[in-house]
Amino acid sequence: MLRRTFLSLTAVSVLAMTPAFAQDKDIVDTAIAAGNFTTLVAAVQAAGLEETLRGAGPFTVFAPTDEAFAALPAGTVEALLADPAKLASILTYHVVGGKVMSTDLTEGMTAATVNGADITITLEGGAKVNGANIIAADIAATNGVIHVLDAVILPPM
Repeated sequence: MLRRTFLSLTAVSVLAMTPAFAQDKDIVDTAIAAGNFTTLVAAVQAAGLEETLRGAGPFTVFAPTDEAFAALPAGTVEALLADPAKLASILTYHVVGGKVMSTDLTEGMTAATVNGADITITLEGGAKVNGANIIAADIAATNGVIHVLDAVILPPM
């Protein structure tokens, strides 16, 4: 019950900040309209993934905010932007095929990412993906859904 209440309140608060027309946009345009994913969008473009994330999907994107990228060690974002293959590997680790809504998440759930590696969902103390907090959930796009993360998650190397 607590989990559903938290996720519902989180979704409502983010949807209140997201333009009403977001559901008429694909994942990329929804992220652009939200205004707090400029680094993510730039990274998606640099990695050559924009066309894919504008495609039919559906996709579930666990999207780190600009603040999440800013929390990485100095020079990390710049280094990743200069290495499109490594950047694509990290970004596709944030994407799951299909539309996974917050109500579909269960404790200890694992999901295969587009990267090929699994992520783990935990719910104790709030919904998390590999320890990164889901700070907003269920932002609808025409080709999937975005869940907002407070950290960048890294695939096993």
